[in-house]
Parts: sequence; structure tokens; C-alpha cells
Amino acid sequence: MADDRIITALDVHSVEEMKTLVEILGDSISFYKVGMELFYSAGPEAVQYLKYEGKKVFLDLKLHDIPNTVDQSIRALTRLGADLMTLHGTGGRTMMETAAAAVRDEAARLSIPRPRLLAVTILTSMDDAGWQEIGGKYAVAETVAHLAKLAKEAGIDGTVSSPYEAGEIRRLNGEEFLIVTPGIRPVFAAANDQKRFTTPAQALQDGASYLVIGRPITQAAKPREAAEKILKEIQGGY
Repeated sequence: MADDRIITALDVHSVEEMKTLVEILGDSISFYKVGMELFYSAGPEAVQYLKYEGKKVFLDLKLHDIPNTVDQSIRALTRLGADLMTLHGTGGRTMMETAAAAVRDEAARLSIPRPRLLAVTILTSMDDAGWQEIGGKYAVAETVAHLAKLAKEAGIDGTVSSPYEAGEIRRLNGEEFLIVTPGIRPVFAAANDQKRFTTPAQALQDGASYLVIGRPITQAAKPREAAEKILKEIQGGY
């Protein structure tokens, strides 16, 4: 029943809350995001539990530091066995190249599947006005496209970008490049704090590989029912 293209964001504070949600969602969801909120509260146990339950894991910690620090951090996180991991594209080419080499080397050393690395471009809570306020010289869409191109050149597997930029990234970087899109709001859900968002079906049509959906599922009165509504929403051949 589950569709691997839907990644449910586990934005909770504890392992107990996580387990409750995973049990409620059952076989309707096969892929989960562990972000800063859960990882900083529960640590590696969150990832280990999900893998034990046969789920895929998107470990979204958005590394952003000097290359040597990112190298050592990526190696440590690779050992947890996540399927996708993130770093900030604004860390630059050298940082991304270092991370790409580290994840390949560590996975090969341990003889485990290599986690795919994703470069975060610009957060979906940011619009052009907010971006310019912190010194962005070019429009958000233009900056995202540039960062996506740089990420591919640096050996990164994909990007985390808003669905608004998915089509252009797909055009620039080809079919094999992964595009993970937060800012997804089903037709029945509110926008919350997202500025650049769209519906699940539209995001897939525009070129997204995976959709990160949190509150519309996890904060619904009936989370499994909400997940099943989204599954029905994307049924259409995408």
C-alpha cells in the first residue's frame, strides 16, 4: 500500500512519540524523515528503530561546516544506515566534494549500501524578500538552480528544494538526479509556515522524486487516514 515517494516527517520529541506514529501509520508509510528535532532528542536510536522496522530513513541534519568537520560527521552518520542524508549546498563545492568522497569511502569500508547525499538549496520557508534581506543577490529560483548544478558537479546525488524549482532542476541535472521536495500540502491541508509549496500530484508532475510531508499527516486527527488520502491523491500514473 505504501509509496516510497512519500516521506513522512517525524517532527516529534521522543522515541515513544515516534513509535506511536509509526505503529498508527503501519504499512501506509514506508519512508520516514528523522530531522534535527527528533535526532537531537533521541539520537541514533531513532534511525536504528526505523531500520529494524524495515522502513527507509531520510536523515535530515543539514550539515554545514568546514570540510574536515563535515567529512568526519558524514562518516559517523553513514554508519547508522540511513538511505538519504543532507548537507547545505551553500557550504560550497569543496565541502560537498569532501562529503561525497567520505560517504562513498565509509560505505565501501563497511560494505554497506551507500546513503545518497542531498544538498539543501534554500529553505522552503524563505521567499525572495527574506532571501534578499540576508544578502541574496539573485532571485531564489535562480540561486536554487545554480546550487543544484554545483551540487551535481561536486558528486552529490540530489537536492532538497521547493516544488517550484523541481522542473528546472530536472531539466538541468537529468533524470537520475534526486529531487526531494518539502513544502508539500495536500488539497485538504493548510500551508502553515511554508512560502513555496504545492500539492503532491503537482510536485511529482513537475519532476520531484520524493515528497516530504509532515504536519498534514502527523498532526491529523487520524494520521493513517490522512496518509491514505494522500496516496489516493497521487494515483494518476506519476
